[in-house]
Amino acid sequence: MIQAINLQKEYNGTTVLNLPELSIEKGEVFGLVGNNGAGKTTFFSLLLDLIRATRGKVIINEIPVAKSEDWKEQVSAYIDESFTIGYLTPDEYFNFIGELRNLNTTDVKAFLEKFADFFKDEIVGKKKYIRDLSKGNQKKVGVVGAFMGNPEVIILDEPFANLDPSSQYQLRNMIKEIGKQKDKTILISSHDLDHVADVCSRIVILEKGEIVRDVQKTESTLAELEEFFTGVKKETSFIDEL
Repeated sequence: MIQAINLQKEYNGTTVLNLPELSIEKGEVFGLVGNNGAGKTTFFSLLLDLIRATRGKVIINEIPVAKSEDWKEQVSAYIDESFTIGYLTPDEYFNFIGELRNLNTTDVKAFLEKFADFFKDEIVGKKKYIRDLSKGNQKKVGVVGAFMGNPEVIILDEPFANLDPSSQYQLRNMIKEIGKQKDKTILISSHDLDHVADVCSRIVILEKGEIVRDVQKTESTLAELEEFFTGVKKETSFIDEL
């Protein structure tokens, strides 16, 4: 589905990403975690051909992303605010994305109705520009826009950041529901280990641009991630044993 082959990115002679080989299979909910500067956003930017690799290549469905744009019909993403259009209202933006994804106005309206609780009556129909929304609501617009049009691959960089707790848990459930569709592949980066461990079927840890751990999720995944980043092994408490 997605392959990174001898993929490297350098800035001013410093290697910020070095992936000799990484394959992400169709149907995976793939989590990418790491400290600031680990290379998470760089990897996603290379996947989306926003930046060019120093060496190596990315292939999506057998299409080299740097040599063809055919993969774009299969992929959607939300990386940051630049992926929306700030001078549009959310309604205008969703209709714009719907048009790109061959959805008519009725289709878009029906799609957005599924997110009414997530939007909390603060986004659709408010005639407020996206740039004037709170950071959390901007994030909601971008993430829901990435869900539109039945994409095969969805890439989300820090999707839980800036969301209030109830919205974070709603988004977790949305991602898990989409993940049940085995024809969908979801890639998520996050600093929140709990969310990643909950929604992802596979988790990769990046450190200084290199993969240091690549695991399938188990019941102990969250504890293992916490131990990796804190250096402290979680002890079983009396409460845990109840």
